[in-house]
Amino acid sequence: MIRDAKINLQNWLEQRYEDLCSRFNKNEFNMNEVSKLFDEKYQHNKDEVSAVLSELRKAGRIITSLEPSDNRKRIYKMVLPEEIISEQLSVNGRELTRSELEGLLKKAADLIRTRVDYKFILVLLFYKRVSDKWQDEFDREYKKALKDGLSEEDASKEAADSSYHDFDLPQDCLWENLRKDVSTLPEKFSKSLKALADRNPELKDILDNVDFIQFTSSRENAEILRQLVELFSKRSLHNVSPDILGDAYEWILRYFAPMKAKEGEVYTPREVIKLLVRILKPEPKDKIYDPSSASNGMLITSYEYVKNKYGKKDADKLFLFGQEVNHKTLALGRMNLYIHDIKNAQLTQGDTLLHPKYKSGTGVEKFSIVIANPPWNQDGYDEDTLKKGEYWKDRFPYGFTTKQSADWAWLQHMLASSDDKKGKVGVIIDNGCLFRGGREKKIREKILKEDLIESVLLLPEKLFYNTGAPGAVIILNKKKDPFRKKKVLFINAAEEYGQHPDVRKLNILTEENIEKIQKAYDEFSETEGFSRAVDLKEIEENDFNLNVTLYVYPEEEVEEIDIDKEWKELLGIEKEILNVEKKIEGYLKEIK
Repeated sequence: MIRDAKINLQNWLEQRYEDLCSRFNKNEFNMNEVSKLFDEKYQHNKDEVSAVLSELRKAGRIITSLEPSDNRKRIYKMVLPEEIISEQLSVNGRELTRSELEGLLKKAADLIRTRVDYKFILVLLFYKRVSDKWQDEFDREYKKALKDGLSEEDASKEAADSSYHDFDLPQDCLWENLRKDVSTLPEKFSKSLKALADRNPELKDILDNVDFIQFTSSRENAEILRQLVELFSKRSLHNVSPDILGDAYEWILRYFAPMKAKEGEVYTPREVIKLLVRILKPEPKDKIYDPSSASNGMLITSYEYVKNKYGKKDADKLFLFGQEVNHKTLALGRMNLYIHDIKNAQLTQGDTLLHPKYKSGTGVEKFSIVIANPPWNQDGYDEDTLKKGEYWKDRFPYGFTTKQSADWAWLQHMLASSDDKKGKVGVIIDNGCLFRGGREKKIREKILKEDLIESVLLLPEKLFYNTGAPGAVIILNKKKDPFRKKKVLFINAAEEYGQHPDVRKLNILTEENIEKIQKAYDEFSETEGFSRAVDLKEIEENDFNLNVTLYVYPEEEVEEIDIDKEWKELLGIEKEILNVEKKIEGYLKEIK
């Protein structure tokens, strides 16, 4: 049976592999037990035993881990021949499925738990994809070169040429070359990441944020890295579709979102983005801009919407732009785009409210769709601060926000960045900006009087990982359809939610919820307790308050009471009470 496994080991090593399988099977063992076995059979000393175990580990035939009671010692477990065959049969010749990849990532997540930054999983996934794809591209071009008559040496040089690859990667930096010696993993990964960044400047932001040497300064983290590398080594990622790989990347972001929310990181639920994109309806050749792009969920969802509706060729005709202030978050966003195989996007770093990076002539660039979930109630952007920014007169014509909340500064910047002929803006924002007074009310009033707000949507509570607040969606449109002019469609979706499948205290928007909300917006329809088109005159009478519940409030179901029936039941109960009292009175007389 072992011979049939075709494990491709040298004869001397294969014999020792068989001995270990026979002796220990699926049980764990330590160095002393191996030394005793090999001393009896081969008279090996301790160094020779270590060499055998090292070679078997490099060949993927032994799994090692640290002994819990003493981290200076290792314990071992055999990878049996039948497991090797099963893995080969299950993987070779077909794509990795979504569930298989998510299962692998779940194991990775379990390994790090909250002890290590989850970004290391994302970087390893990214690097493994780059390496596996490079190797696949190399193999394909190498075979072509041989058919064209080149020698093996020349064919190898030709196939390694950067013109055949997404990224220029030195062959000694390939994943399989890095994992050969576990003791040098941190150094090799750090060196390889630097080489990859040097040869591909567009990856510098991604790779400069990861330090594997510092990461493995503790023995526990060094072991975590080893296990992560071995885990990712079990599957090739070159033939995984971008859709599945992209979903896997998003799975990691979503999985760690509740933990990272406590540290201030914001993850926008993808079903909320999906709703916003379906309302805005991007089309091929549209210019789409997210001024607070983070992991690029808005841009990616817009791309996928166009791809699903028109096809990949038309999706690749989109012009995608994003700006993000945090360079680490920007790096995650770049990785996310690559993993999704989206190449028609431009990203830049900077403080959008002060230094917008996309410019045209004497002002900001104009886009057909501007979409974002900017920081809610961001402080520090009062009038004096905003006036230090670029193009402030053009970007904040309706007034300046207070130091406590920049919500309407973001909205004004997005409006200024919107194309004057067909521009639409969709923003996810704090519900409080709809009705707060003072400077915010004056900005709302001016924007409403120019008839730029098309719809206001109240979201359910507990959709977001970092807050239980409901949040709102505001749609602004510079070219409203005639029948929508001088009106605002209010949608109260507070009751449109389902139970989150993984986080007990959270809600989600289901597909049914999304379709219902989208239909109301598309048709500008009115449904009692759910949606209503309100004239600007009524909003003005309400002092320009956009609080959705002021205009649309779900009616409570009032149970109809049958008075005659209820009265008869009450008389029946009174009669039963009298009968019971008479019985008790009779019992008391008997006792006396």
